[in-house]
Amino acid sequence: MMLPPPRPLEQRIADTRARFAADMDTWVATAGADGPALVPLSFDWDGKAFVISTLPRSVTARNIADSGRVRLAFGPTRDVVTVEGTAERIPTAEVDAVADAYAAHTDWDPREQSEEYAWFRVTPRRIQAWREANELRGRDVMRDGVWLG
Repeated sequence: MMLPPPRPLEQRIADTRARFAADMDTWVATAGADGPALVPLSFDWDGKAFVISTLPRSVTARNIADSGRVRLAFGPTRDVVTVEGTAERIPTAEVDAVADAYAAHTDWDPREQSEEYAWFRVTPRRIQAWREANELRGRDVMRDGVWLG
């Protein structure tokens, strides 16, 4: 199979940002005292950070409280974007502002559920994007929270 040439860094960054704007769901991986967790969650991207929401008693929420570390994964295995980030709980006073944007993007509003949801902001520290083996070299598109392009 003939692979297309690897995308230049600028194209990978543009494709990554487009995915964050268009996609609504991501795989969220956490680890903490309760062990590892991998769950699909909806998200909103504001251009700087992701907003996710889950039940406060979930393993994911407890792991975020324990470690503050999160990994996100987007796309199929032949067009992957991974994000390593830090996560913090969004204070109750700030929830409505982020939840309105989240609900508009995902077409789902956790505030309308019978149980109260916890809200988290995930700030990316490292982002990688690749499609095929020929894009493994140079797959970092963000390091230490700074886009490389």
